[in-house]
Parts: sequence; C-alpha cells; structure tokens
Amino acid sequence: MAMIYEFGAFALDSNKAELRQNGENIGVEPQVFALLMVLVENRERLVSKDEIIEKVWDGRIVSESALSSRVKSARKALGDDGVAQTFIRTVHGKGFRFVADVKSKSTVILTPSPEQGSSQPDKAHGHNASSKPSIAILPFRLVGIAGPYASIAEALPHELISELSRLRWLFVIARASSFRFRSDTADLGEIHQALGVRYCLSGVVEIVGDKISVAVELADMRDGGVIWGERYAGAVDDIFEFRASIIANIVIALELQIPLNEAQRAQLAAPENLDAWSAYHVGLQHLYRFNQKDNAAATALFERALQLAPDFVRAHAGLSSTHFQNAFLNYTPDRKVDQEKARRHAELSLQLDPLDPFANFAMGRVHWVEDDVVGGIGWLERAVALNPNYAQGHYARGWAEMVAGNNGPVDEGINLALSLSPIDPFRYAMLGVRAFACLERGDDQSAARWGEEAARAPGAHVLIAMIAVAAHQLNGDAKKASDWSANVRMRNPDATQTDFFRAFPVTQKSMRNRLAKALKECGF
Repeated sequence: MAMIYEFGAFALDSNKAELRQNGENIGVEPQVFALLMVLVENRERLVSKDEIIEKVWDGRIVSESALSSRVKSARKALGDDGVAQTFIRTVHGKGFRFVADVKSKSTVILTPSPEQGSSQPDKAHGHNASSKPSIAILPFRLVGIAGPYASIAEALPHELISELSRLRWLFVIARASSFRFRSDTADLGEIHQALGVRYCLSGVVEIVGDKISVAVELADMRDGGVIWGERYAGAVDDIFEFRASIIANIVIALELQIPLNEAQRAQLAAPENLDAWSAYHVGLQHLYRFNQKDNAAATALFERALQLAPDFVRAHAGLSSTHFQNAFLNYTPDRKVDQEKARRHAELSLQLDPLDPFANFAMGRVHWVEDDVVGGIGWLERAVALNPNYAQGHYARGWAEMVAGNNGPVDEGINLALSLSPIDPFRYAMLGVRAFACLERGDDQSAARWGEEAARAPGAHVLIAMIAVAAHQLNGDAKKASDWSANVRMRNPDATQTDFFRAFPVTQKSMRNRLAKALKECGF
C-alpha cells in the first residue's frame, strides 16, 4: 500500500518518493522528501528537531545548519519561505509543524494475508467471509500543547497493536500499514478498501494543562457505524499508570464488543447461511445464558461451526464449555458422557492451538467437573499468562483457589476480573466467588450483600441463588433466605445440597459445615 498526501496544488507520493505540483514531478533531494514525509505524517502535532534528525538521518549526529538547510529546501520546493510559513511553521527552539490542510488516499489495495483466509474471498472486505475478525488501530489525533508527552498519540495505539496481537482470534493489521492513516483525515471507506479490515479503532488525545483525556471509537467498516466509544481522563503526572489502565480497559472492551457485534450481525442471516465464525459467535450468546435450552442451542451452533471448519480452535473450546455446563448443572442424565466430551474437545482445541487462552480456560474447567478443581489451576494460570486481560480467566482462577482453600489470591483475582470486565457475562459468578470469600473470612454481612447481587445479576443460574440463600441465612436474615429459597424451588424443585456441593466442592471443612447447616435450615 502506498499513500498520497495532497495539499494545495501539491501531492506527496510515498510509493514513488515524489513531490508533485499539479501532477508534475518536482525533483527534491531524498532527505528533503523524507523531511516532508515526517512533517506531513505527523501534521497533528509539533515535531521536534531531535525527532526529525532521528527519522531523516537515522539518529546520526548532524549540525543545526544541515537541518535548517533541508527545511529551507523543502519550503523552496513548496513556494514557501520562513516569513509566510504557509506549509511549514517554525516553533522557535522546539521544532516544526506542517500546518496546511492535507487529504490522504491509498493507491494500492493490500492483498489479504493467508491467515485471513484464501478461499472465495469477500471482495467487499478483502477477507474470506468465514475468517476471523480483523482490526486496524490508527494513530490517535493529538489536541493541545503536549510538550514532552507528544509521543503518547502514537505510543498508545502502538501498544494496543502489541496487546491485541496476543488475542489469537483477532487479526491485527501491523503498525506499518495502519499508521499510514491519521485519525483527523481518516476516511473509513478508503481504509476499508486499502486494508480489508472489518473494524477500525481511532482516538483523540487531548492535553490541557496538567490534565489528559483520551477518547476512543470503534467503527464497523462494513457499514461505517460506531459500535463502541469511551473516554478516559487522568493527570499528566500519572501518565504511565494512566497509559497502562487505558490499554487494559480498551483491550477487554474490544474482547466484548467485537464478538457481540459479530453475533448481532450473524443473527440477521438465516441459520442455514451462518458461516463458521458467525455460528461460533451466536453460539457464545446462547452459552452465556446458562439454561438448558440455550445451552443445547449453543451446542448445535458450535457443532455447525466445526462442520464448516473442523480445525476451528475456539469452536472446540466452546463445545467443551457446553458439555461442561451440562455436567456442572446436571442438564443431562449421564454426567460421565458430558465429562468425556468436555475433555475431548478441550484437548482438541489445545492440540490445534496450545497458546489460545480460551482453550486453556476450557481445559481448566474440565478438571472442575472431574472433581479435580486444584488440578485445573495450572491451566487457568496459563490462560491469564497468555492474555493478562482475560477477565474470565482471572475469575475462574480465583474460583478454583477459593475451592482449594487458598483465600489469599481470590480477592485479587476477582477484583481484577470485575475491573477488567464490569459487564461480563460471568459477572454473577465473579460476585458469587466474592461472596464465598467473605464467608471464608467470617464476614457474613458482606457475603449476604454480594450473594444477593450475584443472584440478581443477568444470567445467574439457580445454584447462584443458593449462594444467596446460604449467605442470608448465615447473616441471620431468615426472611431473605426464605425468599431466595422460594426462587430456587420455583426454578428447580429438585435442587439439593448435593447439587450445590458438586458445583462448589468447598474443601475447607468449617466453611463447608456452615454452608451445609444453613442450607439444611432452609430445606435443602
């Protein structure tokens, strides 16, 4: 891909290394052309002399007069001078800035990578229709006087590219291509045509005094619609902590928003036309509803995805999860059959991609239904090591540590999970683990509060309601314990303590005895 930057009667062509005026090539020295490229590509901000030397002379030591000579030559080629400064403005003692209005366009369409699929490519998108989602992260636009923090507008998206590249299910366009486009002049249709991506993340960094704010926006390139946006604010003095927080929050938001959008788009198609990736994402929506009917629908969709793409890693992990849920919540009469299927599909997903966090997460939970919660901790630790922003991995590890009686890491893991993903489909489970941790510490009042919140969270299954029953009973609130008992009986008249402890095999004897006594007092 090559970029052409147009300003006034001039065009700067990165592919041909030409400066043209009204279509005619103007011969300029290579360093003059490189200087113009640096200024034009960073036109949203001041470019320091040191940065120009680093990029134009590769960091070699050059005199001030050499730099001044190249600036003078660039101005002369543009019909500018140091007085008019129509194109290149000098900020004395600091550097230079390109101030003319610029329009950019690409001249060559990129060929999709083999990773994006090669059979029957979607001409509109540059991707196979069943390939994984793809995203371009643009350099952010800088507003205000940034001073020593000017690099943040490129540093943030650069770090995002690095972090998102760790997600095995997402194809991330490299910096060298996506940074050819700037947020202030970005045309989504042009980016879509040039890069062939489904999604684009752009942003604005604003620095005013000692405050900094970052606004980001995720667009679906197929229709140009904005599907998510957020604004973060902090103090310039805390720039390093602020940067790390923003990166983590954006990564986890994209992990939620992109699959959600993929599923919503897929549901517009007739079921028989769902491709592998779409079937997988619709299956996820059913999986997270935690009831028998939706779990069966999720199983069918994951199986369809595997019929279309037998080596689809995450579809195997999803199918492992549906069989885990069957065994965990006793949906089917033969628990052993579901245990075996959960293990088989987790193993297949790991064979295909041992570095996929969801595959490791699935294997960790297989151990739960095999009554070996402690044995699954290593797999869950591996899942979060592969993706430190994997909220569900942090939750599952905290849950396993709680069952094993290691209460120390529980709060840290659950707090991190809730912070990373405050609207996660597993939020009810995260809050349930927090309630257990409070019971372990003897803080029954807090346990009752978190147990109540867990049971009221979207998607909470009947066993979560039993946590609320026990916590309220232990806190001495018989009325609320009775109300939640009625809720459990309405949803599953046959629920017992055996079901509860099969799902939550608490090993700490005193806590298990307290829970058993509370549930017995409530009729379970």
